[in-house]
Amino acid sequence: MKYAGLLVIWLLCSLSANAQKGIEDGSRFGHGEDSVRCIQHIALYKTYLQKNDFAQAYSPWKSVFTEAPWASPNIYTDGTQILRALIADSDNETKEEDYLTELMNIHDQHIQYLDSLNTLTHTPVTPGFVLGMKIHDYVMFSGTDINIDKAYRKEQEAIGMEKEKSTYYMLEDLMDLSLQKLKTNAGHIEQFIQDYLKASRYIRFRLENTINDPQKQHLWSITKDYIDTRFIESRCVTCEDLQKLYAPKIEQHRTDLAYINLVLSTLRQLKCTGEEVYLTASEAAYTLTPTAGLAAECGRLCYQRGKIEESITYFDEAAMLAPNPADKAEYCYRAARVLFQDKQWKRAKQYALKSISLDKDEGKPYILIAQMYASNPNWCKEATLNQCTYFAVIDKLQKAQSVDTSTADEATQLINTYQKHIPTEKALAGLGLKKGNAVILGGWINETIILR
Repeated sequence: MKYAGLLVIWLLCSLSANAQKGIEDGSRFGHGEDSVRCIQHIALYKTYLQKNDFAQAYSPWKSVFTEAPWASPNIYTDGTQILRALIADSDNETKEEDYLTELMNIHDQHIQYLDSLNTLTHTPVTPGFVLGMKIHDYVMFSGTDINIDKAYRKEQEAIGMEKEKSTYYMLEDLMDLSLQKLKTNAGHIEQFIQDYLKASRYIRFRLENTINDPQKQHLWSITKDYIDTRFIESRCVTCEDLQKLYAPKIEQHRTDLAYINLVLSTLRQLKCTGEEVYLTASEAAYTLTPTAGLAAECGRLCYQRGKIEESITYFDEAAMLAPNPADKAEYCYRAARVLFQDKQWKRAKQYALKSISLDKDEGKPYILIAQMYASNPNWCKEATLNQCTYFAVIDKLQKAQSVDTSTADEATQLINTYQKHIPTEKALAGLGLKKGNAVILGGWINETIILR
């Protein structure tokens, strides 16, 4: 018995002598007595957590958090649960502030030891995810003491790290914080718009990638509604407002291509391309980087605004800048359509013929010429001869069918429509004409057709 007692004393002394905390020796639980105590405290606070007794769970949890910071990732998820509950249950303002400070420290320490902690779990998390959770807790529990600018900067940082993987509450917090900044600083309006577009883009990504998960679809749909509501609340949602906002800024930044492209992207995403500022920005972008695509876009916008000659000028420049004959032909065709809509028949036909000369395998210009003839078939005072124009219409449509099979269906439908307008043999005979005769169609049409 004497020796047994001495052995127990020796073992206890050994444990005491070898005791070392995990924070001190880099181990997971520590060594000796500290290791035993760490494991006991984990079991103890877990028991209290199961009973939702957060006050009793706090002390053993705090011991583990302090002495063995990489014992388990659960230390951090459990710790945030405990501190949130203590803040919510507290009626002491000083204690609430202390608890909030401690809650922030949990997130900071989580990030500090994240690499080691991620090796202990099948569901590792990222620094951006933890930072986003930290900001969410800060926003939720700071009350009127919140530092909006600080929280906003950190939220931007977290979302910049997570991008399309940002959680729903990160995007909601971003819009809340950005809106708060806007309410006290009207100059924040542009950044607020960009925050909304960024959040919308990431939400759209989530919706597109959770189609087969009804619960996640519901969550992200609610999130979309939330940020849309915040945007509407800003009262800067109309295209007229954006016109007023960006018109003077484009004039100030006419040599800043990055800014101009940002404005163009913003207006496109908010479906405000009908505003004059969109044309102004497009023209500014074209001036700085003249490309066929930008020239064509300016041409389209000018046409929509009734600026026909400006539109044609831009399409001419697009054709000149285009890298290959097919693209050049396309821009000539677009110019022809503009002139056709403006009833400038002769010029429209010239551009259509130029398009054909550049790309003989494209059927659209032939169809367009046919539509020109059908829209204005009268070239003389004789009604029957004017009806002969429809032979030229059908000739062009048949040509479209022969060179471009993709236009065959449209051409066939039009042939069936215009076939009804061809003059009868009796009407032609009244003019001394019959099948096989050639007829020269005068005026702007200037075509020779064969009666059949």
